[in-house]
Amino acid sequence: MVIDLKTAKIKRKIIITSIIYIVLGAIILQNIGSTSYEIYNKMKEKREFTKVMSDLKEKEEELKGTVTKLQDPDYVARYAREKYLFSKNGEIIIRIPD
Repeated sequence: MVIDLKTAKIKRKIIITSIIYIVLGAIILQNIGSTSYEIYNKMKEKREFTKVMSDLKEKEEELKGTVTKLQDPDYVARYAREKYLFSKNGEIIIRIPD
């Protein structure tokens, strides 16, 4: 009888300890999973922002080129004649549709 009580207590301790370890393991796995998911999303977001940033840098370079061109008076005069149909004295503008 004494042996049965000792083995029952030992079995109960083993079961309780096992349940505690299983719960802790599940919590740890859940934390690892959610952290991995967050990291994946952040990396995906970083790739998207990197692409946007490269597009914006290209646009910036294009705009810098335009600013440089617009500082040239000859370019501005030619641009105004082409875009807004300004003419020089004695010049006739004929617009041909595309």
